[in-house]
Amino acid sequence: MVYKDFQGLKLSALGMGAMRLPVIDGDDGKIDEAAAEKMVEYAMKNGVNYYDTAWGYHNGMSELVMGKALKKYPRESFYLATKFPGYDLSNMDKVEEIFEKQLEKCGVEYFDFYLFHNVCEMNIDAYLDPQYGIYEYLMEQKKKGRIRHLGFSAHGNLDVMKRFLDAYGKDMEFCQIQLNYLDYTFQDAKGKIELLESWNIPVWVMEPLRGGKLAALDEKDEEKLKELRPQENIPAWAFRFLQTLPSVTMILSGMSNMEQMKENIHTFEEEKPLNEAEMKTLLDIADGMVKKIVLPCTACHYCVSHCPKGLDIPSLLSLYNEHCFTQGGFIAPMALSAIPKEKLPSACIGCRSCEAVCPQQIKISEAMADFTQKLGF
Repeated sequence: MVYKDFQGLKLSALGMGAMRLPVIDGDDGKIDEAAAEKMVEYAMKNGVNYYDTAWGYHNGMSELVMGKALKKYPRESFYLATKFPGYDLSNMDKVEEIFEKQLEKCGVEYFDFYLFHNVCEMNIDAYLDPQYGIYEYLMEQKKKGRIRHLGFSAHGNLDVMKRFLDAYGKDMEFCQIQLNYLDYTFQDAKGKIELLESWNIPVWVMEPLRGGKLAALDEKDEEKLKELRPQENIPAWAFRFLQTLPSVTMILSGMSNMEQMKENIHTFEEEKPLNEAEMKTLLDIADGMVKKIVLPCTACHYCVSHCPKGLDIPSLLSLYNEHCFTQGGFIAPMALSAIPKEKLPSACIGCRSCEAVCPQQIKISEAMADFTQKLGF
């Protein structure tokens, strides 16, 4: 197992994410506890020492199951991470109640790593609102030793992350972002890495395989990679990409079965960063995947100056592209929930003034109508 240094700790470079544990009859709330415990046992025996759960994973059952599975091992032999569930605004005034319950559910007296969960457009104002006292409470727990290291995860855009860091950055020890070779440019993960580097904050990675989308590629793309590294399996390329980025300390993988666990642990027996040619090939493949689906908006903003409703069309198209590529998901609805009704895609009147000046000749009005239909609001 490859290990990374973090403030005097030796963290396994691969962490076990507990969002996609094996389940019974396809029910996300019914974790196959026996299978999950065997996976934890295998991970522990093979050098994985970082385990990531959260309040809402598996309908609230993940923390319970992970706590039970890890109870068999000496407390100092593993690092446990969980998060304050700010993705649900109704939780904002319950930080103490939730934190105490999380300790109880996990059966521990402290968390090695604790995060503000999912800092995004929807909740940034609430996270920064002093009336809820979230930051103050978590800092107090850190002083008491009940939180050893405090950080945050983010699905929001760069501006949202900047606002959060301007407020709390001096006390953030790590940040967890969605990072993989597809989102490196598609979701501007590269820009987020650069922002975190400017704060000297190490990167924790979630979605390294983009929810499994990068575990298998088109036949032609797989052939390109096999020519470069005949012995490397396709999922491993996603991890090798991350091993090439100096800021990355922790790579979390939400493994759903023992086969995935064994394969990933085998990959992390050594570091094999990409060379320049391999990196270019991989990013070209990602670019090709995106271009097959998304609209080619370059954010020139010509459309904005011609929109009678004053819509931020480039931002809306970016969210539309994400929603189409992911075939749904929570990111676009989450971001749009923070936008006034009069600035939503549904506010488009279909006048096509924007299309008359679009250098890419995008049928913007049709995209806005489709987006509205897909979202249902």
